[in-house]
Amino acid sequence: MGRRRSRSGRADDAQLAVEHPERHIFDETPESLGAWCAAHGMAGFRSEQILKWVYEQGVGVPAAMLNLSKADRELLGREFVFVSGRTIAHRQASDGTQKLLVQWDEFGGAGAEEQVVDEKEGVSLPIMQAGGGQSRGARDDELDAARQTECVMIPSEGRQTACISSQVGCPVGCRFCASGLGGLDGNLSTGRIVEQVWRLGQLQGVGRISNVVFMGMGEPLANFGAVKRAVETIAAPWGLGIGARKITISTVGLPAAIERLARELDLPVTLALSLHAPNDELRRQLIPWSEHTTIDALVAACEVWFKKTGREITLEYILLGGVNDQEEHAQELARVTKRLRANVNLIRYNEVAGLEFRRPQSRDVLRFQEVLRGCGVNAHIRASRGRDIEAACGQLRHETAGAG
Repeated sequence: MGRRRSRSGRADDAQLAVEHPERHIFDETPESLGAWCAAHGMAGFRSEQILKWVYEQGVGVPAAMLNLSKADRELLGREFVFVSGRTIAHRQASDGTQKLLVQWDEFGGAGAEEQVVDEKEGVSLPIMQAGGGQSRGARDDELDAARQTECVMIPSEGRQTACISSQVGCPVGCRFCASGLGGLDGNLSTGRIVEQVWRLGQLQGVGRISNVVFMGMGEPLANFGAVKRAVETIAAPWGLGIGARKITISTVGLPAAIERLARELDLPVTLALSLHAPNDELRRQLIPWSEHTTIDALVAACEVWFKKTGREITLEYILLGGVNDQEEHAQELARVTKRLRANVNLIRYNEVAGLEFRRPQSRDVLRFQEVLRGCGVNAHIRASRGRDIEAACGQLRHETAGAG
């Protein structure tokens, strides 16, 4: 479905932000919004009109919905928040990548809506860290990293890819990643996840978002319910209308949650496993959560995913100079990959201030790919985008907080 945008409905963050409504328009479905309309004496077709204004026309201000009565527009403005965050940083790279740092007003930290339990390993994963799901007492007029997330628009080869966050901060604590440096402050709601894609689509010169990747801040499968509902809205014809095959959910690896996603999400999305190491010993050094599972358990869960969905797995592998980028690592990774229907995305590390890891040498990256391909593995080197605007996951938030 094509998406048109009415510039008359554009507004800055001060106009869009609404202080007190409890309902977020991006949380709604045609059914739930239709029920609300009926309860407030509106005709049943009003819900379809409202959703068309939001998703097809890109309008985030009720006053611009001109085929609704003035009274209905005012009621919408009182009852719903249309855009709940405000952009506190917007950077554009020389390659066209654009990154937003968004602060969520009234964010008290949703915490975990459910405990993430790995049934195979019999452990409850520590999904709350650091901020404990609280906004640390900051006033609404203050900039507070405990309420900030990042989203990125990446243009490439005719695509406009939205890279979005699922949590504020991250509980995983990968040693090389800026997202988890402060732990997890809370989960994002469905509406705030969808809102990121909508926001990126409103940026000047972007046009229609064609692809969505859950590769921003947070572990998507630790916010399972909100992420699942967000994917359904993003893919829905009445929503953003982005084909499910163009949506990627990236996870550090929760076997039980991967299997649950295979059972419960009836959409052909792509699953990406952030592996980053070819053996358990090295992976546990780089990714603390790995102590709760094994690569064997992840492979088994991914096999369940493939049998249920028929969708090939993507293995994401960040190359860290001198750490996991040698030939022996490539040979080990090839053995893991050939146990699955999988391809490999090789990602050069983007340095983060204060962390010890460094970007790999180009010759090591190319040799790593050659070894994989020599073993029959479909391996690609992902182009680095937005390095001049701190486009790596969590990097802008980390850099901004450090400068404050």
